[in-house]
This record gives sequence, structure tokens and C-alpha cells, in this order.
Amino acid sequence: QVQLVESGGGLVQPGGSLRLSCAASGFAFSSYAMSWYRQAPGQEREWVGTTNPAGRSIAYAGSVKGRFTISRDNNKNTVYLQMNSLKPEDTAVYYCARRFPGDYWGQGTQVTISS
Repeated sequence: QVQLVESGGGLVQPGGSLRLSCAASGFAFSSYAMSWYRQAPGQEREWVGTTNPAGRSIAYAGSVKGRFTISRDNNKNTVYLQMNSLKPEDTAVYYCARRFPGDYWGQGTQVTISS
């Protein structure tokens, strides 16, 4: 079965960096686009970005463009989210997802940006 497991969240000061990982299993990882989403307290889930199967075409939400970078290692079945210049408004639970076809989500990892 499809499994997505995020890791790497934590508490970081504003301006800091974090790298999230999402380990995938149960499907042909290199054949699927992978996405990151986030959900802040009391808010709707927000799309962060998506990488195509090869990792060569990546789209970002305007709120993170230039600060966040998505990459993937198809040999390790892992997708990453490098987050730089973090702001308090980046505080959220971050999820990786495999969607279209199907709709699979990880359990999420908490990212808190606070001094």
C-alpha cells in the first residue's frame, strides 16, 4: 500500500532553515509527481509546490517561491522540501502528497517558526 512518511520538522527561529523529507513506499515513486502542502492552525490546507516525476519541472506557490526548494531522489524514493528564510507565517503542519491519480497523504510534520 502507498505510504508517505514526513520527517524533519521542528522549531526554528525566523530567518532560519529546515529541510523536510518524505519517504515513499508502495508504488513506483519515479513515475509520479509529488507535492508538498501545509496547513496552519485555523486555516485551509495550502499547496506549497509540486515536482514532476523526473524532478526537472517544479512549481511553487507565490508565498514560498524563492525561499523554498523541492527536490527528489528517485533512487531513495524520497522527496525533499528545503525551506530557507523562514517566517512566522510559515508555521504549519507540512504534508507530502501523491495526487492525480489517487489521493495519498503523509501524516504531516510540524514546523514552528518562532523566536
